[in-house]
This record gives sequence, C-alpha cells and structure tokens, in this order.
Amino acid sequence: MEYPKTNQLTQAQTIITPVRYCLYARKSTESEEKQVLSIDSQVKEMLQIAERDGLEITEIRRESHSAKNSGERPVFNELLVDIRQGKFNGILTWAPDRLSRNAGDLGSLVDLMDQKSLLEIRTYGQSFSNSPNEKFLLMILCSQAKLENDNKSVNVKRGLRTRVEMGLWPTVAPTGYLNERNLDRKGRVMIDPERAPIIRKIFERVAYEKWSGRKLFHWLKFELNFKTKGGKSLSLSNIFLILQNSFYYGTFEYPRGSGNFYQGQHEPLITKELFDLARAQLKRDQIVKEGRDFAFTKLITCGLCGSGITAEEKYKKQKNGNVHVYVYYGCTRSKDHKCKGGYLREEELIAQLASIIDQLDINEIGLQKQFQEEVERYNKFQKMVLKMTGRENEINKMQEFDIRMYAKYILKEGSLIEKREMMASLKSKLVMANKKLLLMENIKN
Repeated sequence: MEYPKTNQLTQAQTIITPVRYCLYARKSTESEEKQVLSIDSQVKEMLQIAERDGLEITEIRRESHSAKNSGERPVFNELLVDIRQGKFNGILTWAPDRLSRNAGDLGSLVDLMDQKSLLEIRTYGQSFSNSPNEKFLLMILCSQAKLENDNKSVNVKRGLRTRVEMGLWPTVAPTGYLNERNLDRKGRVMIDPERAPIIRKIFERVAYEKWSGRKLFHWLKFELNFKTKGGKSLSLSNIFLILQNSFYYGTFEYPRGSGNFYQGQHEPLITKELFDLARAQLKRDQIVKEGRDFAFTKLITCGLCGSGITAEEKYKKQKNGNVHVYVYYGCTRSKDHKCKGGYLREEELIAQLASIIDQLDINEIGLQKQFQEEVERYNKFQKMVLKMTGRENEINKMQEFDIRMYAKYILKEGSLIEKREMMASLKSKLVMANKKLLLMENIKN
C-alpha cells in the first residue's frame, strides 16, 4: 500500500544552519585585569582559532567602552540589533567578560539565545550554545565578572573614605597644588611654586580690590598668560570654582556637594578670613547682577572694538554719611580686552541721546504709535476723570506736539521698560566711542 508523499523530514534528516560569526573585541577604559590582551592581540588570537576551526567571520568589531554598566556600549548595542535582524547568529570573542560585566547586557544575550537568533557564543577556550547547561555556565562566568566589579567598587570607595578621613586628597590636586609622585606618600599634595602665588592673588584681588570674575579672567589670560598644569587657560567658570573651594584654606568637601568636610593635611594657601572676604564679595556681585537692570545695556555698541556696552554702579560716600549711586556705561571688552573706550555717566548719556534725537528725522524715531496711544490716554483722562469738555482746541494742540519732545520725556522720566522700548524703536544703530554717542552712519571708515 502506497502512502502519499509529504514534505516532512524523517528523523534521520536534519537542517544545519550555518553560523555567521561577528568577532567582537573590547578593551575597557577602566583598569580591569592587568593581563587582559589589547584589542589587536585579541583579534589576532581569535582569527587563528577561526582559521583552525573553519569558522566563518562575517565582520570584526572593536570597542573601548567599559562593560560595567548596561546599554552604554554603542558598538555592542549595534551588534545586538544586527543579530536580531539576522546579519549574524554567532559571536566570537576572547572571554565572556568581554561581552558583559552587568546583568542587563547578559540578559540581552540570553534572550537572543532563547529566541534562536543567537546560535553560539565562542570564546578562546569555551563555546556556549542554546542549551540549559551552557547558558547557565555563561551566566555564572559573566556574573562572576559583575561580582568582581561590585567588590572592586566597594573596596575603592572604602579606600577613598579612609584616605579623606586621614586628611589626604583622593584625586587630582586643585590648581595651585601638585600631587606627590612618591607612592609612599599617596594622597598627599604639595604647593605648586609656579601657580600658588597667582591663586593667592586671585583671592586678594577679589577680597580687597573688589575685582570681578571677568576682570580676573582678562588679567590671567591676557596679561599673565596663566596656564594650568595641563597647559590650559582658566575659564570664567573655573575661576569662580577656585574662589569657592575651601581646599585653599585647609578643609575640603568630598564628594563635592555631599556636605562632608574634612581637615586636610596639606599646607593652606590662604587664611579662612581671606576666603570668607572673597566669597562675600562674590555674593554681593551676584546680588547686584540679579537684582539690577539698566536701561541702555545691549542697545549700544562700542565704536572702537565692536563689543557690547555694559553698565555698573559706583557708590560714593559723602562726609555727612550720605551715599550717592552713579551708573556708568562702558565697553565690555569682550572682543578687545585692551579697549580704551572709556566710561560715560548715565546722565551724560541721556543728554547725548536727547541731542541725537534732535538730529533725527521724525520717521527715524519710530514712536508714532506709542505717542498716539499716550495722547488718547490723556484725552480719556480729561473727559472721564476731570470732566473737561469744550477743550478740543487744547487737545488738538496736544496732538501737534513734536514727537521729539515725547522721546526726550521718555529718556528722562520714563520707566526702565519704556526707555528700552524707545531705544529699540530707533531705526539707526548707536555706537559709543571715546565717551561720545554717535549714529552708525556718521562714523567714518
């Protein structure tokens, strides 16, 4: 009796899926085992194994990122995506810990095996396929690598904590100090004879001479050409960090922002009194910057160097005890730290602006709409509040006022916002050079 033929395979027939390997080599950025081979050495050894066993290497990928944390290796992440898409179904690598030292990445590999997307992981001395025993062994070996990482982290933190409790600085010395190179004096720092005097002057000039951060920046970069041990100039943010670092008077916070302070064994560069004076001056400067705005800043350009024009307050105490406040406008020197544009008092600046308004065409002032609204508001006030009627002639005269008079009124009596709006409405650009305000088109090239 004959049976119909089917496409089913007999028990003797099997389907062998060819394994296409991606050779993955990784050298971590942290100091893991000293004996781990370099990336090139790993590739060389694994290629020899592939040639010996007749393995098909589709691609070689190299990576230097740490495998300590999950999902932080771009090359490894791309490898997982390519396996899911069927580009590879095998991985050839030096050791299991090259693939994973964390539970997240290990779980991704095992999931790919369960889904039969990843058929085999082969290392220098072992191979792992989708069988319970081999996957269990892979998880044990990778978990052991994670345990080593965790223990190392605990030991490092304990060592750092012990060191700071002894008053020893646990990392790179701040600018003005140098780390001791002697291994017997690990964690100790010494004063940098080249940079320490400059750091001390930074504190003194802020505390006693009321220097701003920007003035310090220009002094350090352009006058002294000051460089850190690494050969870099101090940025403005670096300068502020130095001025807030208690390390310079003998104590330090570790970790930064933890609130844990320790008495250091290093020699202080300054006294705590000098540190407190400098810090108090910084706070005063910050309060002034945050709480004070000026009417004509960011609206005028320096005619000598092209920088912006800024403003600052000066205080003068009279013999009778009264304190007068004066506002001065001057170049920020952002484009030329040696610019000699000079400073102009706000009263003189307003007087020069009024003179410039007399020279402008009415259309140049650009305040017609605001002026009209002001006239209408005045008319409503007379009619509704003062109950004045029959005064049309006077109202008409009001409308005939020269708009220049309105602009000058805003300059002298207007609010800060009104002054800024009026300045912004001017169609001509203003520059300040040698204490004089000028229209841009009047400047000779």
